[in-house]
Amino acid sequence: MLEVANSHGKHIQVNGTTLWVEDTGEANLPIVLCLHSCFLDGTMFEGLVQAAAGKFRVIRPDFRGQGKSALDDVDIITMDKCADDIEALIERMELDSINVMAQSMGGDVAFRLIARRQELFRSLVVAGSSACGEPPEQGARFAQWVVDAGERGFVGDILDMTMEVMFGKTTRNNPDKQALVAYWRDRIEVLPKSLRPAMKGVMHRESSVELLSSIKIPVLIINGEEDMPRPPAWSDEMKRELPNSKLMRLSKIGHSPTLEAPELVLPAIIDFYADPRV
Repeated sequence: MLEVANSHGKHIQVNGTTLWVEDTGEANLPIVLCLHSCFLDGTMFEGLVQAAAGKFRVIRPDFRGQGKSALDDVDIITMDKCADDIEALIERMELDSINVMAQSMGGDVAFRLIARRQELFRSLVVAGSSACGEPPEQGARFAQWVVDAGERGFVGDILDMTMEVMFGKTTRNNPDKQALVAYWRDRIEVLPKSLRPAMKGVMHRESSVELLSSIKIPVLIINGEEDMPRPPAWSDEMKRELPNSKLMRLSKIGHSPTLEAPELVLPAIIDFYADPRV
């Protein structure tokens, strides 16, 4: 995986918790705020940090209860609670004119946050994400997965399912991407059972579709055709509801486009931030 030498991390206390935040720190560059997928934390954006070097200051918090941020001994960490945390972090760091990179649950948080404080934001990229809640059949399956992971950890069939969720079938079977798949499989396998409240928040999230029409900033939607948990129809819904958006759809790519197809996705993201017109 990529090494990022110019990004520095520290713990920042906000909203009754402590978030781990990586920050490349360039005060003279426009800001990209990265909101990560459940399971993968802010390190999933190391490729973006490399692509943005010299062009953007990249800030990568880990959400409450995930990564290096503080655990939270609750039953569920909601998307609204995560939005509260990131809003408080933005105020603490005195950020504005923010470009957002949101992956999976990061999009669930971003829509809530931007709808509240649109004046703080310049543009948004959502990858492998959606605005709707889980449909009943999929929700029931995922709810059991959350329970099992909380009881047994990320082992055996639970680990296998997590990998099926996070990466497309083509990626998982591509000989050229086995190092990538193995790296994240190893990372997920050692995730703690205490991730359960964060997982539960994602799986039991409420819809934010009704917020989309109020979000006027430019939005780039990136969706893989093999995205199992957030299928193409859900990205089509976002495209219809967001008034200033465009859609980039990728064949043979799953839920994690920035990791599965960085050669296509990262240049498109940087270009969009440089000139976010749709």
